[in-house]
Amino acid sequence: MEVTHQRLHMPFWQNNSGVNLLAIVILSRGKCGLSRCITRYLVSMAVTDLLVIITAVLLNRIPAIYFPGTFLSITPVCSFSIVLIYASRDTSVWLTVTFTFDRFVAICCQNLKTKYCTAKRAAVVIGMVSALGCLINIPWYFMHEHIYIINNVPWYCSLKDIRFTSTIWATFQWSDRILTPCLPFFLILLLNALTVRHILMASRARRRLRTQGTRENQSDQELENRRKSIILLFSISACFLLLWMAYVVQFFFERFIRDYQIKGFTDPLFVLRESANMLQLLSCCTNTFIYAVTQSKFRDQLRDMLYHPLTLILKLVK
Repeated sequence: MEVTHQRLHMPFWQNNSGVNLLAIVILSRGKCGLSRCITRYLVSMAVTDLLVIITAVLLNRIPAIYFPGTFLSITPVCSFSIVLIYASRDTSVWLTVTFTFDRFVAICCQNLKTKYCTAKRAAVVIGMVSALGCLINIPWYFMHEHIYIINNVPWYCSLKDIRFTSTIWATFQWSDRILTPCLPFFLILLLNALTVRHILMASRARRRLRTQGTRENQSDQELENRRKSIILLFSISACFLLLWMAYVVQFFFERFIRDYQIKGFTDPLFVLRESANMLQLLSCCTNTFIYAVTQSKFRDQLRDMLYHPLTLILKLVK
C-alpha cells in the first residue's frame, strides 16, 4: 500500500465505517443462524475492515488532504500510523484466508471438523493472525524519514532511498507483497477449488441415495447448510480477489519499469496506482454488503435494528 493522498468523498467512507460497525453489532448478537465459529471469524473480519478504514482513511488520507500540518503529520506519528495501516490491512487479508480454510475443513475434512471448527480454536487463530500482522509490519516504522524539520520537529513521511540499494529492505518489500496479497491469492483459489471439487463429489453421492427417503431429507438439509456457507465463502473470496487484482498488477508493473517517472495526475501509472489503492480500501467495505445479500437472517436483524428506533420514536410521539 503506497501511502499517497487522493481526494476522497468523506461521507462515503464515514458511511462505510458506520456500516462495518453495524455489522459488528449484528453479528455479535449471534442471531444470524451462524455457528459461533463462523460468527467469530466474521466479527473479526468486520473489526479489522473497520480498522483499515480508520487508520488508512480517517487518520491518514483525510487529515493529509483537509487538515495538513496537524499532530498526525509529525514524522514519528506518521510512521507509526503507517505501521497501523499495514498491520490492519494484513490482518484483514489473512483473516479472509483463515476463514476460507475453516470453511474448507468444515466441508471437506469431517474428521478434523469437530476439533478445528470450534469457537475456541477460532479465537486462538484470530489472536495469532492479529499478533503476527502487527509484528511483521514493525519494520515499516524505520523505512520512513522526515521531509522537513521545523523548529527541531520532523514533519511528514517519505520512504528512504535505501530501499533501492539495500538488499535487506528489498527482500522485506518483496516478502511483504508475497505475503499480502500474492500468497493469499493462491491459497484462496486453491482452497475454493478443493471445496468445489468436494461439493461436486458429494452431490453425485446424494443423487445415488435419492431412493432412500429417510436419508434424502437429511442429505437435503446438510446440502442446504453447505450451500449457504459456500455462497457466503465464495462471495467474500471473489470480492477479495477482484478488488486486490489491480494492486498486484500495479506492484509487478512498477518493479519492471523502476526508472519511470510519473508525469502528472493523468499519467496512466498514477491512475493505476491510485485506482489500486482505492479498490484495496474498498475491499474493506464490501463484506457487510455481502452478508446483507447472502444471509436472510442478517437482513432480518438489520431490518429490526433500523425499525426499532423508529418504533420508539412513534411511541414517544403518540
